[in-house]
Amino acid sequence: MSDYDEQAFTVQSYTPDAAEVWNACVAQTRSASFLFFRAYMDYHASRFTDASLLFYARRGQLLAVLPACQSPADTSVVVSHAGLTYGGLLTTSAVTTSLACHMLRAACRHYAAQGYREFIYKPAPYIYKEYPAEEDLYALFRLKGRLCTRAASSVISLAQPLPWSTLRRRKVRKAALQPALVVESDAAHVPAFWQLLDVVLSTRHGVHPVHTLAEMQMLMERFPRDIRLFTVHVGTDKRLCAGCLMYFTRCVAHVQYIAASDEGRDIGALDYLFSHLLAHIEQVAPGSRYFDFGISTEQGGSVLNEGLIFQKEGYGARTVCYDSYVLPLSQD
Repeated sequence: MSDYDEQAFTVQSYTPDAAEVWNACVAQTRSASFLFFRAYMDYHASRFTDASLLFYARRGQLLAVLPACQSPADTSVVVSHAGLTYGGLLTTSAVTTSLACHMLRAACRHYAAQGYREFIYKPAPYIYKEYPAEEDLYALFRLKGRLCTRAASSVISLAQPLPWSTLRRRKVRKAALQPALVVESDAAHVPAFWQLLDVVLSTRHGVHPVHTLAEMQMLMERFPRDIRLFTVHVGTDKRLCAGCLMYFTRCVAHVQYIAASDEGRDIGALDYLFSHLLAHIEQVAPGSRYFDFGISTEQGGSVLNEGLIFQKEGYGARTVCYDSYVLPLSQD
């Protein structure tokens, strides 16, 4: 690859006074998502040393941004972004393949000059793109980026959904027979759901939710249309038996957290919930193209939770990969 034209664009490190222009650019990118607005990224700013970049055209137009931070595990590594599932170079429609190649190479040079030895790049999967925007994947190839992690996420194409398995349909019918079974979407249920979620994660997996209850409530207040909780209640006393917290981007309805009580698992409450959400997806998430149940892999993708992915694939979901690449920063 030839040296980039230093007159074509400039690279600047993000500073808080650029938040407004950053957000305006994100809203115009082909992978636009509330996840990249500073009001979301900065809620956990104290946990990360920000290393985000802005790419300006010579006439001052902001062409692209790159969410990034120093790796919490290794200060010699920069990641795009350790606090986000995916990210990478977020480009406006003005960015061509050649320009994206130059931008990513310029980012590598910028980070190398700051003393970093390695760049972990996490591109947005194609389902999050409103328009083709995989110029960065080609740039990764040109820069000899190496695939280092691959997570398998289970996704339904809402335009062409596959049929559910017999088991999942049977679970929905069983749940429908329960007395006073209702689905609700009310932020008032977040504390009770978070308590259930924490119990399920700690007892079954030995972990806790990535977000605290206070953090999630704050984020839901900031993004009330983009982050919503759906819960299932049973009986005359409206017992909370299952729920899922969802993130909505322009193209994807993504299941961020999911939990069911013992009663909920027994009656098939989650199956009933997903059946309800998918039946009403135009009202729940207008314009969504995909329904993403989330990943079923561990340890960077080297371990597949076959029981978990079996359940998700029973809903007709199939795999989309969430990848990470490593770029050495010693190249000229």
